[in-house]
Formats: sequence, C-alpha cells, structure tokens
Amino acid sequence: MAKEDKTTKIILGEVEGVSGLLKAARSLRDGGFKQFDCYSPFPVHGLNEAMGLKRSKLGFIVGTFAAIGLGGAYFMQYWMSSVDYPLIISGKPFNSYQAFMPVTFAVTVLLSAFATFFGMLALNKLPRHHHQAFLSERFERVTDEGFFVGVKFTDPKFDPDKTPEYLKSIGCRNLEVLEG
Repeated sequence: MAKEDKTTKIILGEVEGVSGLLKAARSLRDGGFKQFDCYSPFPVHGLNEAMGLKRSKLGFIVGTFAAIGLGGAYFMQYWMSSVDYPLIISGKPFNSYQAFMPVTFAVTVLLSAFATFFGMLALNKLPRHHHQAFLSERFERVTDEGFFVGVKFTDPKFDPDKTPEYLKSIGCRNLEVLEG
C-alpha cells in the first residue's frame, strides 16, 4: 500500500455501549496500537486511561499565562505608580499593592481565558472541517447512542488483513474502511 493512501484512511468499528468502548480501548492499547480514537455521544469516565493517553498540557499552558498575567499586571501598576509617575495620594505609599489587586485579578483571569480557548483549539487541532468518520452513515449515531472506535492506517501496528479480525475479536461490528 502506498504511503499517500495510508495517511487518509481509517477503519471504523461500532461497539456496544460504554463498557464495550472501554474494553475496546484497553484492548487496542494493550495490543500495541497508538493511532486510534474512540467516539462517544458523551464524556466517558476512565476512557483516557483506557486509551493510554497522557495528561493534558492545557493546565500547564493556562498556569503559565495566568502567572504572566499576574506578574505583568502587578509590575505594570507598580511601574506606573512608583517609578514612572509617583504621586502621593491620601498619604498612601507608592507601592500600594492592595489597590493593584482588582486589575491584577482581572488581567490574570483574562489571559487564562484566552490561553484556555486558544490552547484547546491548538491541542485539539481545531478547526477541523472534515474527518474521515463523517463519510460513514452509521457514524451519525455517535451524537445520540453510538459508540465507535477508529484505527488509522498509519498506525505502525496496522495490518490490512489482521486489524479487521482483531477489531471483530474485541467486540467491534459494522466495520468500515473510510478514505477521505
């Protein structure tokens, strides 16, 4: 099979319920598959562990931007009040950190929100206007009651003959090869 054919194909199989999805994810992970995905109409507790996914980098991204917002907002106000244009107002010291807290808090929350939004877009590789699974008529059930597992042809463990049999053995039915 040519390399260009492998990059756009997946094999999609339907499983029965949440327990079937978790079982299929664990079996694929234990079977050595790395490039597979699970589709569900709602979040499934424990699916990340069953798939062998690492912890998300989003918390680190948001925490970094929150620290930048906190430090930047505080330093900006300190610089303006104490260094750039020092004014004694009502006998308060130049570095009156209590007065700086509302703006510091607001900028910290603002940068955290932007980091969350854009971080999620980047980490989830969005916007994605097309996916091979959209070519399947059965896949429309994923928004209501369907549970699916998809394995990419680019997975190092993928074999065109053995993988469909393996998927059937772990409980997948209605297998489809989707190219798009």
